[in-house]
Amino acid sequence: MISLRLLTALCLSIAVASPALAQERRLPSSQAELKLSYAPIVQHVQPAVVNVYAAKVIQNHNPLLEDPIFRRFFGVGPQPEQIQRSLGSGVMVDPSGLVVTNNHVIEGADQVKVALSDKREFEAEIVLKDSRTDLAVLRLKGTDKEKFATLDFANSDDLMVGDVVLAIGNPFGVGQTVTHGIVSALARTQVGITDYQFFIQTDAAINPGNSGGALVDMTGKLVGINTAIFSRSGGSQGIGFAIPANMVRVVVASAKSAARR
Repeated sequence: MISLRLLTALCLSIAVASPALAQERRLPSSQAELKLSYAPIVQHVQPAVVNVYAAKVIQNHNPLLEDPIFRRFFGVGPQPEQIQRSLGSGVMVDPSGLVVTNNHVIEGADQVKVALSDKREFEAEIVLKDSRTDLAVLRLKGTDKEKFATLDFANSDDLMVGDVVLAIGNPFGVGQTVTHGIVSALARTQVGITDYQFFIQTDAAINPGNSGGALVDMTGKLVGINTAIFSRSGGSQGIGFAIPANMVRVVVASAKSAARR
């Protein structure tokens, strides 16, 4: 049997707790409380994220076609050259027109073009490329001292597992796309991408074409350059890797130094 005193105490405790519970679960009282959006961050970041198009000429090397007797006998002339194209993303890191991207996006390219978010296109020259970090720095040509939107570097050492991040790039060439997720792990090693062994792992959807694009934090600062995915299907399976901003900052500084010489 519960005593009258104990029953009274229980009723009082419920009565005291009820207002607190009501405050925890209630309808939003304003439009500001109802609206949760990453749009302001995206609007700040998008102008500094670009598309990178690379092309290289592939020579056909069929030994039979290189034999003049074979060509004369069968009436086969020299085969036309083929152009291999690759697509990636990049981030504007200097208002003069410096773009950082992945080395594998522009590796061996004879021609590189950069398309801005406002649809303008520029030829680009390769200022620096480093296969060890899989990073490359490009400079836009013919910009006439124009100032471009850029992203500031975050201190990637301050990242923590669970931090919310946005990935921005051009997956599959469909156009600039934003995905969101969290930092799943830090200092990932044995990824097998480059000699650099301390990647940021994220579950923000990253697909082919996102390479070289931006991984940003909730202040709109660059925390990493999206580089690779772990996938058995070729599409995103929730395991993506980015090169930390602190390493990107070092490579960009080297490119700026080389450009001044």
